Amino acid sequence: MNTSKTSYTPCPDCNGQGRVNRGLSKKARLRYQKALDAYTRSGAQGPAPAKPKAHLQPCSTCLASGLIPAEQPPVPDSDTYPHVAIIGAGIGGMALAVACLHRGIPFTVYERDLHFDSRSQGYGLTLQQAHTALKGFGIHELQDGVVSTRHIAHQPDGTVIGEWGMRKWDTGTHTTSKKTNIHIARQALRRALLDQLGDAHQIQWGHQLLEIKQTGDGAIQLDFQAAGNVKSASAHLVVGADGIRSTLRTMLLKPQLTPLRYLDCIVILGICDLQNLNHLKNPLLDSATVFQTADGTARMYMMPYDRDRVMWQFSFPIAEDEAKSLSAQGPEPLKKEVQRRTPWHEPIPEVISETDPAFISGYPVYDRELLTPEMTTNWGNCTLLGDAAHPMSPFKGQGANQALLDALALAKRITKGCNLSKSFKEINLRKKILSKFETEMLQRSALKVTASAKAAAVLHSEKVLQERDGPRGGGVQ
Repeated sequence: MNTSKTSYTPCPDCNGQGRVNRGLSKKARLRYQKALDAYTRSGAQGPAPAKPKAHLQPCSTCLASGLIPAEQPPVPDSDTYPHVAIIGAGIGGMALAVACLHRGIPFTVYERDLHFDSRSQGYGLTLQQAHTALKGFGIHELQDGVVSTRHIAHQPDGTVIGEWGMRKWDTGTHTTSKKTNIHIARQALRRALLDQLGDAHQIQWGHQLLEIKQTGDGAIQLDFQAAGNVKSASAHLVVGADGIRSTLRTMLLKPQLTPLRYLDCIVILGICDLQNLNHLKNPLLDSATVFQTADGTARMYMMPYDRDRVMWQFSFPIAEDEAKSLSAQGPEPLKKEVQRRTPWHEPIPEVISETDPAFISGYPVYDRELLTPEMTTNWGNCTLLGDAAHPMSPFKGQGANQALLDALALAKRITKGCNLSKSFKEINLRKKILSKFETEMLQRSALKVTASAKAAAVLHSEKVLQERDGPRGGGVQ
């Protein structure tokens, strides 16, 4: 077996962007010229016609990934690119590190956990649009990923009120698709990203951010609590990828401007070994089916976690203080609460019964008011991505997807905004890179934050019981 690892370097034909400028079409040029002539004849009355943007096409050299294989990753270019300090080694932080590595952007990751497996990272993810973006990180296949081909919605007695997916529409003729959802354990995706970093990675474990401050030479000093001491580091660009309670966010933005917003429900998660359920022979546990059951108030959602386990997500409305109290009681009371509320169809009671409490957790569901580009103008050479920038409910499965898209977009912005012929120190990083990145990120993610909040309400209401062969909650997967 070939165990050699493929490294990557930016595609020279698209400068790592994945798309190439093919210029304006003749039709677009003529349309713009006609509008410009009319504007001139009118004596320049009103706003001038906007010049159309050049058409971008997928780069054929790198197949739109922005990367080409190489024996070694590029040597970090400290003259052209700013050194990036990444706060947090979750999905977004690890993804940004990988994207920087492949593009020769110097970086260091700072994570408060002492090592990769310090905390339980047990829940599963559904990769939707970010599935195709993974090639921009040099990941062309997720060996631990599971493809779902069937989605079913039930009432508590097992009555089917909706079915969709490839097995429904394609009568089982397709097993993979570019538009297919891939289910994968969060920690497995983190591991895939960590493997991309290989021996070249720069991760400082056990570092809790304490303070940032601008230095006289234009750099940013970062102070960390590490091994009982205060340690300092320096960077030219700082990115907060440290989650919904981001430390960097509180330093950049007054917390009272966008406080945590409770979405009136709790989520309880569990992972169950399918080997314990072999006696059921239930088709819903075939490792390729996602199903959900709801009674108009509470909802159970089950999906493949990997080929040997299923993950379940149970949610229901509850007052915030009660949600905090219940989640703090630990896995055994959480399990009993789920069992009490779900005397439903097979295999729900059986799955809950066979779930080891060690793999059960629960938490109140929050998001935040949306950021705006105006809020970020005074952040200097600092920015946020993922849940630190736009936390959302889990009910559209978009948190990890958006974090991956954020990381790739920022790395591409840095590559595009820094000119190989001069030092990054001659560039206004906020204006040239960060403001443009934030505008695009916030516009894209705002739709997901809003839809996820709406789904939190719809999925715990009578609306979820409508008979329809399609996702519930406004497109929830």
